[in-house]
Amino acid sequence: MGSKIVAVLTAIALTVSPVAAEPLAKELFGSEHTASRHTAAPFGGYAKGCLAGGAQLAESGPTWQAMRLSRNRNWGHPKTLDFIGRLSRFAATQPGWNGLYIGDISQPRGGPMLTGHRSHQLGLDIDVWMLPAKDLSLGRTTRENISSISTRRANGAFVNDNWSPAHHQILKAAASDPDVARIFVFPGAKVQMCNDARGDRSWLRKIRPWWGHHYHFHVRLNCPSNAGACVNQAPPPAGDGCDQAREWVDNILNPPPPDPNAKPAPPRKELVMADLPRQCAQVLSR
Repeated sequence: MGSKIVAVLTAIALTVSPVAAEPLAKELFGSEHTASRHTAAPFGGYAKGCLAGGAQLAESGPTWQAMRLSRNRNWGHPKTLDFIGRLSRFAATQPGWNGLYIGDISQPRGGPMLTGHRSHQLGLDIDVWMLPAKDLSLGRTTRENISSISTRRANGAFVNDNWSPAHHQILKAAASDPDVARIFVFPGAKVQMCNDARGDRSWLRKIRPWWGHHYHFHVRLNCPSNAGACVNQAPPPAGDGCDQAREWVDNILNPPPPDPNAKPAPPRKELVMADLPRQCAQVLSR
């Protein structure tokens, strides 16, 4: 009997992948509370990388406040903090806005997050709340409990009454910034901006429709010019992208019949350190 048990346990052990025993990268990066002691540098891609020498966005600034401080996700590359300063100063010129409420950027050392995001790993992604930042003296408790506002209706096909010309102008200013690679926002907002845009429309290319993104918009910055180990996302397709956004909206309003041959998406793989750039082990080391 004893030999049979040993044989069964041996067979089970042989069927278990060695990778399954490795700690998940999100657990390692999610447990770090401060930045690494390195020169600022992003390594890898937006959804598979890390951040050395991250800088912490001040909880409050002259034209911004960082929200949900308990998450400790107000860390980014220094160029990210510079961008937040620029965009929030512009936002403060808009009627009803005194700046911006900033959501998640990255963890102190970037990397995969325990919850919520697949990207935001390089300190180059920023979530900006749609809620006009009228009060920049919110306390920590209020910032934990206050919510942003939704700006969509009809499952994202149209904007609702919360949408304003100021949202359009702030998104346009962000998309016009040379450091910005792309901005994710729900399809109806993209179509509304396409309909309202006048004059130069080149900035619309960076406004990309994506599911969700109606309580906030997501700004993605280009890799810094001196960051050779940072991997940029492929640039958006040529053109203003308005026809594609309108097609997306049409599919929301008139969903195509389901494909009977479609296969369910495979479960998303959890990243381990071997999946990340080799430099990320050093980022965790000190």
